Amino acid sequence: MNWRGTTTVRDRIFSGLPYLLPLLDSLFFAQSFFHLFPQLTFLFVPLLPVLALYSIPFASLILFFGLFLLVVRNERIPHIIRFNTMQALLVDIVLILCRLILQLVGGVSGFAFILKTVSTSIFLGVAAIFVYGVVQSLRGRYAEIPTLSDAVYMQVR
Repeated sequence: MNWRGTTTVRDRIFSGLPYLLPLLDSLFFAQSFFHLFPQLTFLFVPLLPVLALYSIPFASLILFFGLFLLVVRNERIPHIIRFNTMQALLVDIVLILCRLILQLVGGVSGFAFILKTVSTSIFLGVAAIFVYGVVQSLRGRYAEIPTLSDAVYMQVR
């Protein structure tokens, strides 16, 4: 859906970049997936420089609030960029909640197989959201994710 006007190539590129945040945070869940499919780790080699910056203490928190305050709340930035940024931040919030829940359940013995399965599913889901969001952004369209997009539309006017 492209109802807020036309988008430039620059806007399309910048609207896909925020989806890197949840993708980087989802790598926490990818351990068992990469253990099963080590050949696929080459796909994430281009992210190594970003991961090095991400290792700075509180970098993800600073990036999260920076994106929210400087991009989402800035009405001078095109709507498609603000929409995709807010959607990526909401996916990141869901990831943080999933991480907390898995860490709480992780202390209970006997759930190792279930935790690996859930972790792999979370990682694959976020990877699919990343690909979908970036492709839709590059096409100049809004990445409509059920329920999440409705919440984003309430936040981004």
